Amino acid sequence: MTTHHDLEDIDYTPIKELTGPGEARSNVAVLAELFPDAVVDGRVSLDVLRDLLGEQAEASGTETSGLRWVGIAEARRLSTVPATSTLLPRPDESVEWDSTKNIVIEGDNLEVLRLLRRGYTSKVDVIYIDPPYNTGSDFVYEDKRSSTVAEHEADAGLRDNEGATQTGEGSDRAEERRQSANLHAKWLSMMYPRLLVAHSLLKETGVLIAAIDDTEHARLKLLLDRVFGAENFIASAVWQGGRKNDSRYISVGHDYMLVYAKSEGALRQADIRWRETKPGVHEVLDAGRNAWIEADGDEVRARKIMQGWFKSQGEDSPIQAMARYTYFLPDGGLARDDNITWPGGKGPKYDVLHPKTGYPVPVPERGWLYATPERMQEAITAGQVIFRDDHTKPISLKKRLEDVTGQVVMSVFERQRTHAGRRLKELFNGDAPFEFPKDTEVLARWIDLVTRSSKDALVLDFFAGSGSTGHAVMDLNATDGGNRRYVLVQLDEPVNKDGYKSIADITRERLRRASKRIAEGLTLESAEIDLGFRSYRLAPSNIRPWDGTGELSLIEAVDNLVEGRTTDDLLVETMLRLGIDLTTPVDTRPVAGSNLYCLGHGTLYAFFGENVTTEESNEVARALVEWRDENPVESDITIVVRDTGFADSSAKLNLDAAVKQAGFTTFRSI
Repeated sequence: MTTHHDLEDIDYTPIKELTGPGEARSNVAVLAELFPDAVVDGRVSLDVLRDLLGEQAEASGTETSGLRWVGIAEARRLSTVPATSTLLPRPDESVEWDSTKNIVIEGDNLEVLRLLRRGYTSKVDVIYIDPPYNTGSDFVYEDKRSSTVAEHEADAGLRDNEGATQTGEGSDRAEERRQSANLHAKWLSMMYPRLLVAHSLLKETGVLIAAIDDTEHARLKLLLDRVFGAENFIASAVWQGGRKNDSRYISVGHDYMLVYAKSEGALRQADIRWRETKPGVHEVLDAGRNAWIEADGDEVRARKIMQGWFKSQGEDSPIQAMARYTYFLPDGGLARDDNITWPGGKGPKYDVLHPKTGYPVPVPERGWLYATPERMQEAITAGQVIFRDDHTKPISLKKRLEDVTGQVVMSVFERQRTHAGRRLKELFNGDAPFEFPKDTEVLARWIDLVTRSSKDALVLDFFAGSGSTGHAVMDLNATDGGNRRYVLVQLDEPVNKDGYKSIADITRERLRRASKRIAEGLTLESAEIDLGFRSYRLAPSNIRPWDGTGELSLIEAVDNLVEGRTTDDLLVETMLRLGIDLTTPVDTRPVAGSNLYCLGHGTLYAFFGENVTTEESNEVARALVEWRDENPVESDITIVVRDTGFADSSAKLNLDAAVKQAGFTTFRSI
């Protein structure tokens, strides 16, 4: 049997010792590349770093503006701590496990985000979160560092060994202020590390949308300024959700959506603009095409038909905003009259003759839009200029509707919150298990907006609640046949609902029901959309840690797996540690009494068999070479094995020699 010292001569780097982006060791490595003088033996000299940064470095203890609270340093540190847990795959809770690219994870979202960081850094297009609003109810995100009121006061220097340092009726340490300060600090310390890790997951053109109410709006704005940079703040959208007639002073029925770009500069450099389709524009375009066909290409007749059509529409219809689109281009394209003058004035002035009277039309004070008479004549010949009945009236330019179907979104919008609850109630046949679901139509609208209707967007929500974000993503895909995918994370928070042990149970059931409902209404264009999800649960690592004392016993060396864990569980932990997307294609072949896994079409192979003999190690080596030769890849190939999975050292040495001789060079162990 293998002992700890038997295999010291074969050095496969354990995957648990690898580091990833955003973790403390990786941050030090980045600093070492930028400022090698400041890093010695893996330790950072802050004094040297300040010298190298010059006047841009802030001296220790300097008072600066911005958000501060007791516990900020510890909260920041939590974002750099490597994940120590794993995710257990749950195909039994999933829908279309083998084909879906969507993911639902149950467990503390800070640890889950740290687990996802290696595989999803700079890959997420949009993060939508609706975090706890900190209304004073029991706080469920403890992170092993949330403080009691007394601990908060001690950290803030307001309490010593003898008790509170300020007492008495006139003290500014009134009970409600003490409770409030502690409550806000706990909430900020909960949000800060999660936002720091989430920031790293976004693409450079990615966007975060955070819903919040008045209680923490100001603090969350300052916190996001700290994490994202104030220069990347886009807007604080106001969602008016209804009237509260029982309010004593003002009906506060609104919430906010704080919108931040990962890099507003990257958006600007790519000339990215957010636009949404004007309501009713497709109906207007269809009416225009029908009018053109009915008029047999006669613009005068087609105009009359369009004018009559607009009059037949309701006065309050959003279609009326496009009522000026009654002109037509020679190809039948619907258009409206628009300015044909030089922007800002001082444009060219020349005669433009009316086609019927032959006299010049009025020359605008700002001059013509086109620099030369020849260019103007090209526009006239192309049917892009509108002439009135005679030369005494100014002319206009035709502006094609299809070129301006988008509009800028207003920062204030109204949508009754009761719609979301009613829709969820209908989905659950009249018995909604979740009281305040997010509105899928609002989410779909904003996700579509900030991703510029990208059909391949990756959407993350790490306060998933009832799963509205996943539902919204499926709705969007059903609308346009898109391939958007979602990653949802929900704490295993218990609930008192019949049939549901936790909110995560509700999340999964809502997605199951929503996918069935959506499937019933799919069109040919959207028939192949992804309506499934893979379910995972956060759990301690599959590998029982060695405490470092003495040698591993024979039993422990062979059976170091947590009881009940499988090789599939080991594979997921391997993927997380190596930074591999959880939905990467996986193929398996039975080899030597266990599964040999092939990931990414041949970039990684994993074998977690136990008590593998020398003969079986030869079988594994042959299978690896055969599979590699069937699926040749240009990139490096990694092999991962279970470090204590061999019957003896000769079996491991045999496999090591065989695969190295076959050309494999990168090895890891778990």
